Amino acid sequence: MCTMISESTAITGSARGQAGWFQVTQANVGYDHATQGQLDHALLVDFVNPRLGLGARVAVELDIASGKALIAQLQGAIEAAERSGFTE
Repeated sequence: MCTMISESTAITGSARGQAGWFQVTQANVGYDHATQGQLDHALLVDFVNPRLGLGARVAVELDIASGKALIAQLQGAIEAAERSGFTE
């Protein structure tokens, strides 16, 4: 059964795809059937630049435990960066 869970947010960053580096302007996050992974359902994370077409996309499929671990590591890195005073 499809979950239809899908969220999207504007971002500023870069990603490396098949054709090299490109600017990413949007992140899409969902939980649904995995396309490639060995999971029935997965967290689906896409970093995209819709203006550049379908080739400007990096996709990741994670299990729930990996998603939670990634969130914790992101939060830790953000907090360390903010404490360092090097954030813009």
